[in-house]
Amino acid sequence: MAQPSKPIYKIGLYTGIAIVVANMVGTGVFTSLGFQVLGIQSGFALLMLWVVGGLIALCGALSYGELAAALPRSGGEYHYLSYIYHPVVGFLSGWVSATVGFAAPTALAAIALGKYAASVWPSLNAQVLSVLVVLTLTIIHATSSQAGSRFQVVVTLIKVLLLVLFIGAGLLTATPQPLSFVPQTADWHQVISPAFAVSLVYVSYAYSGWNAAVYVAGEVEQPQRNLPRILFIGTALVLLLYVGLNFVFLYSTPLAKLGGQVEVGYLAANQIFGSAIGRLMGAVIAVLLISTVSSMIFAGPRIVQVMGEDLPVLRSLAVVSKRGIPVRAMIMQSALTLLFTIRSTFEHVLLYAGFVLSLFTFLTVLGLFVLRWREPELPRPYRAWAYPLTPLLFLGLSGWTLIFILRDKPMESLYGLLTVLIGAGAYGVSRRMSAV
Repeated sequence: MAQPSKPIYKIGLYTGIAIVVANMVGTGVFTSLGFQVLGIQSGFALLMLWVVGGLIALCGALSYGELAAALPRSGGEYHYLSYIYHPVVGFLSGWVSATVGFAAPTALAAIALGKYAASVWPSLNAQVLSVLVVLTLTIIHATSSQAGSRFQVVVTLIKVLLLVLFIGAGLLTATPQPLSFVPQTADWHQVISPAFAVSLVYVSYAYSGWNAAVYVAGEVEQPQRNLPRILFIGTALVLLLYVGLNFVFLYSTPLAKLGGQVEVGYLAANQIFGSAIGRLMGAVIAVLLISTVSSMIFAGPRIVQVMGEDLPVLRSLAVVSKRGIPVRAMIMQSALTLLFTIRSTFEHVLLYAGFVLSLFTFLTVLGLFVLRWREPELPRPYRAWAYPLTPLLFLGLSGWTLIFILRDKPMESLYGLLTVLIGAGAYGVSRRMSAV
């Protein structure tokens, strides 16, 4: 098995931040507001959704920062849960992430990219474009980590600049809508309503990816120092972008036009700039989604690689190239992504996966308390800011969301738990094969 003694290229601070930002800023922020306004009509409550969702992600990032600095190895939740609880718990987390957690969202972003591009250039075949983007980015990242990292920084920088320009243009030129963002008594009632909690599920999906850097922790330069900074800076930057972007959407576009619509960014651009320029929003969002697809193709295979290093039955997927890239794991993830992209029936997979993925992040942050109690002497180059408040806040808000998913989406939740049971069976088989 070809294993380089020393990685040729290490991920720096800016590349790490780019990976976090690119993973987070995807389809969710451009599509979910239209469904939120169906149940919530308060401008303040709608913005609070994005503030609370960002607070959850930020508290999670601060908590993960301590774990990442204390246990600096690639693999994310798979590595942490295996160490803190039991290898079977880590395997189940890795199983869900490897089979659904990265491949399906990557496909969703690729499909959205194709559709937005086709809205600008109708002659394009959206599905063919989606497939070509996935294949091209896979080749880039499988060839060179350095080239892939530089590409990631460039496209993410373009993404952030475009969003900032859009927010600035909206604030300067949009016609204000008769919607108040100053809280009234009735607004607070909406904040604690079931509709708010259900909408928070979709907002949490939009913020998913704040933990992306921990999946490549073993390839980060000075991980004890850089990982906490990467997680915090990347998440805080996205929080500001999301709140600003959704404020512009609400400030510029009537709620009646947004209700039930998916192409929120396109509608807001039409409202601000007119139909001629607004039509180009499809091209802009397509450019932004290239960064999202790229970052997921880069980060996801590292989970499978680490699982392969620990489990003999998956050992072939741990093989890395002479440049230290898990090419086989990357090919496997991209193959799943292409399958979802071509079939276009994976949206239901995302719905049920949301519950189980949130469950494992909940267990990971809870593990912060377990690890401090069990190994108080473990070197911790970084400790979670405002501990225990930040992890407790994450657990409280995430737990509240999980309860509402289980209550309002019972079938999707049960399918998610069934996925875990299948993973448990796969773990049992792998252990028996290893013992033979």
